[in-house]
Amino acid sequence: MVAQNDKIIEERAYGLASVEFNVKNKIDTKFNIASITKMFTAVATLQLYEQGKLKLNTPIGEYLPDYPNQLVRDSVTIHQLLTHTSGLNNFYVSDLDSINPSNYEKVTDFVPLFVNDTLLSKPGTKYDYSASGFVVLGLIIEKISGENYYDYLKDYIFKPAGMAHTKALKVDSIVKNKASGYTSMFGESKVLKKNDYYLTKASPAGFHYSTLNDLFNFSKALRHYKLLRKETTELMFAPKVKGYNTHLGYGIDVDQRYNQTILGHSGGWYGIHTELMDFMDDHYSVVILSNIDEGGQTGATKVADFFKELIADKKSEK
Repeated sequence: MVAQNDKIIEERAYGLASVEFNVKNKIDTKFNIASITKMFTAVATLQLYEQGKLKLNTPIGEYLPDYPNQLVRDSVTIHQLLTHTSGLNNFYVSDLDSINPSNYEKVTDFVPLFVNDTLLSKPGTKYDYSASGFVVLGLIIEKISGENYYDYLKDYIFKPAGMAHTKALKVDSIVKNKASGYTSMFGESKVLKKNDYYLTKASPAGFHYSTLNDLFNFSKALRHYKLLRKETTELMFAPKVKGYNTHLGYGIDVDQRYNQTILGHSGGWYGIHTELMDFMDDHYSVVILSNIDEGGQTGATKVADFFKELIADKKSEK
């Protein structure tokens, strides 16, 4: 999907939602969006911040006094969780062999996967992409709001933004018009296989299902201050740390490698590649949802790179 000035220019669907049953993808098919979910968690956290219910630079023990890991409880801040500088790991990767796709109903169910792991670095000193940190943010959202994380998102993000088709689905859910995921092991295998083994129900770190239009509605609601006040939105969008490739704000990529800033987030996992990109100078929005991974040269990667170079020009010499 491509839009300019918040008006959709083009929507197209390619390929198959179900390879084995020859069901085509449609423009309203629900796709797993992987880590784009982190943007929802960041917005929820910042909503509580602007209500004065949490502080960004206070150790999380103020909000989770019973969190089992004392080092994390006493030294990690919400700012560090939002910027992947907490030292917490990415449990989806490090604990993949321990994950049983059917074991996770609540946010607390994910905590045993990482709570006793050694920190990768001293909090605040180094960028390490962390799914675990965003699960901790989900615990804080629940504790402060008094509401289940999934219900909180529905009430304060999905409904206000007009995201009726965005949901946290169980791995074995039977849902109409949902794309199955197929993995090529990131381009290493020519034989595709279903990715169900590698998934869980959505956590605060990833795996919600959504559609082109729902993600576009989220983008519009965020950019037009319907989810956060102007000053809080600007705080979210301001670059704070350098990640592996882009700079990061709070739960959002701030890509400054091109000739205009691109805000958004990507989602990549076995059988998933998604992109939400807002080109801030020319006011284009691009959403790409794919139910197959690749090695970084074809598929959704090639489409995303095409639009980055088309709209934001080729990379600046920086």
